[in-house]
Amino acid sequence: MSNEVREFDVVVLGAGAVGENAADRASRTGLSVALVESQLVGGECSYWACMPSKALLRPGDALAAARDVPGASAAVTGHVDVAATLARRDEVTSHWDDDGQVAWVEGAGLTLLRGHARLTGPRELVVTHEDEDTRVVARHAVVVATGSVAAVPSAGGLAGVRPWTSREATSAHTVPPRLAVVGGGVVGVEMATAFADLGSDVTLLVRGDRLLPQAEPFAGEALAQALTERGVRVALGASVVGATRDGAGVHLTVEHAASGGTSAGSTEQVDADEVLVATGRRPSTEDLGLETVGLTPGAALEVDDALQVRGVDGGWLFAVGDVTGRTGTTHQGKYDARVVGDVVAARFDPRPAGADPGPAVPRGLSRAGEAGAGPWSRYRATADDAAVPQVVFTRPQVAWVGRTQAQAREAGLDVGVVGYDLGAVAGATVTGEHYTGRVQVVVDRARDVLVGATFVGPDVADMLHAATVAVVGEVPLDRLWHAVPSYPTLSEVWLRLLEQDGR
Repeated sequence: MSNEVREFDVVVLGAGAVGENAADRASRTGLSVALVESQLVGGECSYWACMPSKALLRPGDALAAARDVPGASAAVTGHVDVAATLARRDEVTSHWDDDGQVAWVEGAGLTLLRGHARLTGPRELVVTHEDEDTRVVARHAVVVATGSVAAVPSAGGLAGVRPWTSREATSAHTVPPRLAVVGGGVVGVEMATAFADLGSDVTLLVRGDRLLPQAEPFAGEALAQALTERGVRVALGASVVGATRDGAGVHLTVEHAASGGTSAGSTEQVDADEVLVATGRRPSTEDLGLETVGLTPGAALEVDDALQVRGVDGGWLFAVGDVTGRTGTTHQGKYDARVVGDVVAARFDPRPAGADPGPAVPRGLSRAGEAGAGPWSRYRATADDAAVPQVVFTRPQVAWVGRTQAQAREAGLDVGVVGYDLGAVAGATVTGEHYTGRVQVVVDRARDVLVGATFVGPDVADMLHAATVAVVGEVPLDRLWHAVPSYPTLSEVWLRLLEQDGR
């Protein structure tokens, strides 16, 4: 171990999108901040998740949209150009080179430490890089933003057949003729869509009885139908109970429940060139030295709304993003990062009391503000509770925010549900000849506000933020009625929903 000891006011573990945002915000009052990263600066989203997956999905979306517009459809004569799609994906990921992200970190006045960090005690760490250990001390705070990793189940033999996870799928440079996808969540359905567009014969194996179990049931049903119509085999109630690999590919033994369309307990063999396991993720906390501060390695870090880790004395340890178990999306993780960054910047503000904050410090960032913070302040991640947005970039897209009908009722709310055929509004008519979709909102009758909304259809991702504003802002429906949607756009569905609700 090197005798060198490096000291900073704040040390952030993980330089993905979440860690970068936390570090940047924490530095706003003049605190010195170090970012520690053992892989690529920019993290999962930039290189193996959000960005490359959307680059793979976009060509199929664009072709489908053009084919549905008379006057444009005649110009579409081919299919997705695989080589061009993969080349564009490589550009979006900067060819897995993080020089640009490193330049941003340095330009923001942050210090980048390459290596793997482990806590050795309160506010003390060792960072290991190329077999060299450096001791690091955080004078005030440590923020854990190490994200999550794909979880491959040990049952069924999948772990032993060198399966793809989301990383291998989004960074693939060849398209397998046959792809089996295990899992019906966001990663599973997006990659089933992308590889079907790229020419794979895709089989989607889902243990449960529907796709996207966190969304409204109608969303999963619509997506299953669309995938089936495009040639993807969707098998619900299908559990992988055995897996082998040989020179001919991967061979899965699949057991079907009655809901899978065959007799209960029946089995079949599914053969593929590759198998993608997309059955969930686990927090990346196994090798962080958590045991030295009384926490359990491998477990999620439970935090309060200020993102401070529970069960650790002294108020110095914070966690944000996937490691907390509160959120599993980049956008919500970045929201939490903004909150924790502001908490740290204000709580440990190095400036003398009453000092002029100057133009570099955002308005409202102060010790007093953080000390008296309540729900919906800049210092509390209140939106994590029941206002989280999610977009699935399949075809059709699925987007939702807040609570589903079932979740709202489980929370004890007296709810009403209003739905409308998105294809019936004028904006859909001019968007495409065969535009289909649906919107459903959940209304809290006691307060007369939206608590959830779900959209299914082409390009509905761009409609979600209006619903997010309505849910977060708790906009009364009588006031929302005065928000006039432009004509002819898909947003006219808001007027139709309110009319359906008797406004």
